Amino acid sequence: MKKLFAIVGMSLVASVAFAQTYTAPVAPRKVTGPQKPPPPLPAREPGGVIPRAVRGGNPLQMLNPRAPARYGTAQQSVTVKPEDPGKWNGIKLFEIYF
Repeated sequence: MKKLFAIVGMSLVASVAFAQTYTAPVAPRKVTGPQKPPPPLPAREPGGVIPRAVRGGNPLQMLNPRAPARYGTAQQSVTVKPEDPGKWNGIKLFEIYF
């Protein structure tokens, strides 16, 4: 019985010794002024064959292989097959960016 009281007494003393609390130091708060709102995102115009033909002025120049660079290239207007990069898969009539 004495051993039991000694073990209980030792555990009580040990638990009191280890029962400490931690108090974090108080740091001064940084006061900042009102934050600026983020700049607005630029509007992206839709892509594809039809919007580009309307913007370009002369849609027949899109079929001309010797057309000026402002009418774009064929690679901007077609989709390609992932398994065969040299073959085209379709024409992008409307293209909306997210």
